Amino acid sequence: MKAPFPAVLSIALGLGQLIADPASDLQAVQGHWKPTRAEIAGQPMPDAFVQSVHLNLSNGKYEVLVGEKPDRGTYTIDASSTPKRMTIVGTEGPNVGKTFPAIYDIKADTLRICYDLSGTKAPGEFKTIPGTRLYLVTYRRSKD
Repeated sequence: MKAPFPAVLSIALGLGQLIADPASDLQAVQGHWKPTRAEIAGQPMPDAFVQSVHLNLSNGKYEVLVGEKPDRGTYTIDASSTPKRMTIVGTEGPNVGKTFPAIYDIKADTLRICYDLSGTKAPGEFKTIPGTRLYLVTYRRSKD
């Protein structure tokens, strides 16, 4: 039995929206996040550093605390690209005036972001490479 074309098209369009719904991702990334691991240029970041970081994403604004030092700015996402993209713009703190292209992936309470700290272009995959300024962080949603 063949499914009617309009029904198949409707199902396909509905699945496409579930996969690439920017509003859904905007809601999903909001909250308090703690890194579980991080690496830069192919090298793991020290545990003491990872444990000192807190990330808050809320309504297109971010705040990162490394210890007590805040870094604030804005973020936008593009959930329709593959991999999904994020653009971070610093407005206060050590990254004021800097733009960092990134890719992200969110599944339940885990958020992965791979940033290009050189500001050149979004990474193509979730890995860092020696000699680059690629920074990969895996976060878990925090109850704080």
